[in-house]
Amino acid sequence: MAARRVGMLARLLLCAQRSQVLRPTHRLLSCPGTVAADVKREEQSSRSVETDSEGRTPKKKFSELQKERREQAQRTVLIHCPNKISEKKFLKYLSQHGPINNHFFYESFGLYAVVEFCQKESVTSLQNITRTPSMDTEAAIPFKSRFFNLKMKNPSSQTSEQSCIQCSNHSPPSSKKLSELLCYAESIDDQLNTLLKEFQLTEEDIKLRYLTCSLIEDIAAAYFLDCTVRPFGSSVNSFGKLGCDLDMFLDLDEIGKLNTNKTSGNFLMEFQVKSVPSERVATQKVLSVIGECLDHFGPGCVGVQKILNARCPLVRFSHQASGFQCDLTTNNRIALKSSELLYIYGALDSRVRAMVFSIRCWARAHSLTSSIPGSWITNFSLTMMVIFFLQRRSPPILPTLDYLKTLADAEDKCIIEGHNCTFIRDLNRIKPSGNTETLESLLKEFFEYFGNFAFNKNSINIRQGREQNKPESSPLHIQNPFETSLNISKNVSQSQLQKFVDLARESAWILSQEDKDRPSPSSNQPWGLAALLLPSVVNSVSLAKKKRKKPASERIKNLLESIKSSSPENDTNTNGKRTVSTQA
Repeated sequence: MAARRVGMLARLLLCAQRSQVLRPTHRLLSCPGTVAADVKREEQSSRSVETDSEGRTPKKKFSELQKERREQAQRTVLIHCPNKISEKKFLKYLSQHGPINNHFFYESFGLYAVVEFCQKESVTSLQNITRTPSMDTEAAIPFKSRFFNLKMKNPSSQTSEQSCIQCSNHSPPSSKKLSELLCYAESIDDQLNTLLKEFQLTEEDIKLRYLTCSLIEDIAAAYFLDCTVRPFGSSVNSFGKLGCDLDMFLDLDEIGKLNTNKTSGNFLMEFQVKSVPSERVATQKVLSVIGECLDHFGPGCVGVQKILNARCPLVRFSHQASGFQCDLTTNNRIALKSSELLYIYGALDSRVRAMVFSIRCWARAHSLTSSIPGSWITNFSLTMMVIFFLQRRSPPILPTLDYLKTLADAEDKCIIEGHNCTFIRDLNRIKPSGNTETLESLLKEFFEYFGNFAFNKNSINIRQGREQNKPESSPLHIQNPFETSLNISKNVSQSQLQKFVDLARESAWILSQEDKDRPSPSSNQPWGLAALLLPSVVNSVSLAKKKRKKPASERIKNLLESIKSSSPENDTNTNGKRTVSTQA
């Protein structure tokens, strides 16, 4: 057994680089006239149509789309290329192994190419002619991965024959650029759709996420043959924005399903396995060994952390080539089901994603959310609040989860760890909403609704789409749609909730003023959504409102305090506080 384990390790990847990873800015490279450029233009056009159309419903189920994406990733390779390369010669060289369906370039700690072949056999053919690099002072562990390093035999011959490769930025726009785009929009509806278009994941980014999961799957398969690594969360639920983390799920249940109903006669064959006290212990052991493999043998996998004592054990690492921060979990099937549910809600009405993206962007601009765990509201909680609000419209824009459950067939039935996760999966059988409210109206109503919501006694429940009495004393209670005894917002403090309520009320007030005196787009003054994303504007509005309400004695007291704080010894602290309050 020891010899077999050594042989298994010998097939793993090259030793990971130990350097610290900074999140890179992706730049997609495509040449006019190439397949990548044509596909990119078509996809951008299709995304515009999807955003502008009403009641547009995708025909494919979530599971069908995931299956296609995964199969596509298995035919795809990732290649680290020289900075100066002829795209034409590069594609001609790879075409020796079979026809290429699609490709694109991007920059992330160097130049990389993502190449999708038409047949999976082309990948094997490329692997068969690829050699293990020879090293002078270090040793290489041979492993036939789909992550290659391309070198030039004669670099000087390529210099004069470089193809015209155009760079397009693959990162969200800067605050200044976004403000300009929003200011020149014709309406608040256009502003919300513009923000969605600028921040949503591109087709290339989605492909790179599935490919990254597929590459990690190759490593895990050294120990767990036929395992599957699936993306979940923001990467697949249609609410992910450029630069979001990549959540991965190591699915080991599929291994057992492959052998179901394959036995005949009176005999039943089972694998010899080790037993552990609980499912949690098994999860910790599996993730521990996978984490070791990524740390020691995974090319491009750096900063590996094994966080095994969390409520949901995980391995966190940075995939240097793709630039993604990754979280790998297992035994977390409810999270996969939640991703599918959000995907369905996002596909039912074009206004849903525009609302979610805008509310999330608004929350981040005012530091209501943070990438660091704490007492802040999470993006998932905000998404649940938007869905709940849209369920409360008259007529409803989104159906309740209980209604989706009544439409389900026998094949839709899903019970996970005793929790009923059943809902209809066929989008074509869900009737579109007859609600015709504009995004502008919905945005204003959202802020008014939650600015006056009775958080002290009511909870948010998308299963029934109605307010219910809180079962606990947490400031904010949002019921987990599947694990109904859990509060997904239990971490939110009273002060953070109050900050959300105050900002919601002020945002509703700003939008109501826009109706009376809206500046022209050519004035280049922040208005509508652009005004809501400026903390200084909100703070000044808040200050002005408070000044009008304060009595003379209170104003005099504040004046004395301001004179006192303007002394030299207090300048630093005053400036520091002002700086913090205006950060997005």
